[in-house]
Amino acid sequence: MNIAKISLGGDWKMRQCADGAEYDAKVPGTVLSVLLEHGTIEDPFYRRNEYQTRELFRGDYEFSREFEIAGELLQKENVELVCEGLDTLTEIRINGKCIVHTDNMHRTWRLPVSDALREGMNTISILFRSPLRYIDEYRYGENREVQYVPCGCMEGNQILRKAHSMFGWDWGPQLIDAGIFRDIYLEAWSGPRIDDVLICQHHDPDGSVRLQVCAGISGEDAGETTVQLFETDGKDADGRADVETQMVKSSRNEGMHQPGGYTAEAELTVSKPKLWWPAGYGEQPLYRVEICHYDAEGRLADRTEKTIGLRTLTISRDVDEWGREFAFMINGVKIFTMGGNYIPEDCLYTRITEERQEYLVRSMVRANYNCVRVWGGGYYPSDCFYDLCDRYGLIVWQDLMFACNVYEVTDHFAENCRQEVLDNLKRLRHHACLGLICGNNEIESAWHHWGDFQKESAYLRADYIRLFEEILPKAVKEAAPDAFYWPSSPSSGGCFDDPDNENDGDTHYWSVWHGQLPFTDFGNHYFRFCSEFGFQSFPCMKTIDSFTLEEDRNIFSRVMESHQKNDSANGKMLYYLSENFLCPSTLEQTVYISQILQGMAVRYGVEHWRRNRGRCMGALYWQVNDNWPAPSWSSIDYFGRWKALHYMAREFYARRAASLETDGGRIRLWTENETADRQDYRMRIILKKMDFTVVAQTAASGSVEAYESAPGAELDLEHCHAYQELKKNSTSGEDADEELFVEGVVIYADGTVRRSTETLLPYKYLRLPRPVIHTEISRRGTEYEIRLEADSFAAFVELSVRDADVIFSENYFNITGKERRTIILEEEVSGVRIRDEEDLAGRLRITSLTDTFDKK
Repeated sequence: MNIAKISLGGDWKMRQCADGAEYDAKVPGTVLSVLLEHGTIEDPFYRRNEYQTRELFRGDYEFSREFEIAGELLQKENVELVCEGLDTLTEIRINGKCIVHTDNMHRTWRLPVSDALREGMNTISILFRSPLRYIDEYRYGENREVQYVPCGCMEGNQILRKAHSMFGWDWGPQLIDAGIFRDIYLEAWSGPRIDDVLICQHHDPDGSVRLQVCAGISGEDAGETTVQLFETDGKDADGRADVETQMVKSSRNEGMHQPGGYTAEAELTVSKPKLWWPAGYGEQPLYRVEICHYDAEGRLADRTEKTIGLRTLTISRDVDEWGREFAFMINGVKIFTMGGNYIPEDCLYTRITEERQEYLVRSMVRANYNCVRVWGGGYYPSDCFYDLCDRYGLIVWQDLMFACNVYEVTDHFAENCRQEVLDNLKRLRHHACLGLICGNNEIESAWHHWGDFQKESAYLRADYIRLFEEILPKAVKEAAPDAFYWPSSPSSGGCFDDPDNENDGDTHYWSVWHGQLPFTDFGNHYFRFCSEFGFQSFPCMKTIDSFTLEEDRNIFSRVMESHQKNDSANGKMLYYLSENFLCPSTLEQTVYISQILQGMAVRYGVEHWRRNRGRCMGALYWQVNDNWPAPSWSSIDYFGRWKALHYMAREFYARRAASLETDGGRIRLWTENETADRQDYRMRIILKKMDFTVVAQTAASGSVEAYESAPGAELDLEHCHAYQELKKNSTSGEDADEELFVEGVVIYADGTVRRSTETLLPYKYLRLPRPVIHTEISRRGTEYEIRLEADSFAAFVELSVRDADVIFSENYFNITGKERRTIILEEEVSGVRIRDEEDLAGRLRITSLTDTFDKK
């Protein structure tokens, strides 16, 4: 091939323009990564260092290096500087010549630089100008000055095409950063080059799939192009040819690329395709499409490949008895979407490694997610993130990077945003996981009824329609013609048409938490799709210890409140705690109960919506992860530690799940079947005392059809003789309820058991015993098997290893009977070497709810 690529990563210099201080820098690298590497600044996550670190970005910084160019490279017809991640306001110079000014961190910049290069040693410098100074000096157009500022953000964050969450959010710090956060390199070539590849799928009634492959070829050479399709496991490029090679002539067509180019089009048919499915619904087979272009002399000029999955994936908007649905439909099957909302994994984007991304994606799949929403206030993740979602089977709801803001849409801003969408969707459109493109987060809803938005200019309101319902959907159609575009989240379809309508489109619901309604209020709503809802908790003590001193470890200390970015949220957690549990004695106990509350709240909503499958078709809780160590809505904290919510999600997102529904004195046991097969079951509802004595029970058997939820057994306490006798013999009716709990057990035909537990009163009113829990540990290959037995009801049993981070097969579970409970320590322990079973027993810590308050 005649294309040469020269990396410019590696050793650079960074200069602090204000004082001239210079540092060695590794690129990809940013101002914060360099200063931290040299120990010039303290950890911005520690205590309240965030604020002094933020002020660093009132100044400018310059990155520079030398690089050598051989004479033969300069003989190439084209040389481009490719910058995959520049954050954000730059002036790029090569050998002192200004090449370009950039102003969008979300774009890939491809810049012709032939005229600036010379044989031998060259210099490149990239000046990063202060984003804060730019915002301060920005002048709005007439009738377009913006007043609104999202919660926790710095004013003016919407002016720049830079990750809004860098300016703070109600879960993250104001840590702004600047620098080269992705690859930077030179690309040089002569003659033709493959500039662009578009692959469209057509699934025919006979089950075959036709692939239309369109390659845009730059240059004046109309040579030949071959297109091949291979099977692959998605991890390497090996595989067998699935169809014969097609060789096609290139024809002049300016539809895909710059004038003067050509287009090569081929159609490949896969007669027996292996379809891609999200996790839990089938396998994730992937195919590799290889395109090779040959020049007029038959020499290979360029080669590229795309990894795809064969599937149909869209959103069903069918009208039904309740209104208009919003359901992901994969290969013709409407699925109940289960997952969460993703934010950037770190405030320093160079620390977001492939290893961290794989751990996070695997953690989501292990908790039975089938979908993740990439939220619009952060950034577009790397190619690796989408590759992982392809491989592990996560549908991606992809927001464009606009959230909770009012935008002045100048001509320059509009074109900048259009190019941003084209850059990213051309990069992402071939991925099997890409399920939906959403214009923004919450802005349509804000324009519809948020009080502060109503104060903004009508001109800015018109700018919203122009950007999100005219410019960006056209760009999406151009770049990814098969993708489903949704103007905003929440929305009923656009044009401010009641975007929060519970019977049409998707909904964000925050009356539980922000409105301080009890989490039972989830049960009053039958959304078509709930794409945001959530409940906060504290991270574990190891995470809190990482950013505090001993003196800070009180939830109302200045440091703890500084890490809590949602106003009054620590107090909200205490309010909800007071409604459900007794007062804990220590911070560690408060942390534990906050996580239990979070899991209970989200579980209540998900189980209710799953019971109403068909009317509701999805639940994505806020949020999966954190970008720094702090209390938040996340189910996995900054260090990757699973909270109680993530373990509970593994249960309430299971493809076959059980849930108890209580309505006054009537208790129903449901089974939710998110599989393609009818499921036969036996089930029981058991009313027990805390010592496991059975008071009453009822049983049922039956089946639940594929992709349906149905009730089975029912226990009516009003007509339950044994229960009424207990009440009659107690001091008052409620006294009997204090020593009771309800267990639902579903046993499927293959032996799989699902359980659900409820109490008749809030936990704070129960006469909970202090259980004695016996453990046995044995090694099974590389895993450990932990067997637990209790002498009485043990609520929310937490397992942990004192000096290591681990993931158990179950955690935060209830022990509801005398039978043995077996838990698997699933993976190698990180941070400490476990020698044997006795060593693990010495490190294992077991906590239950009654350990969190004094029984006096």
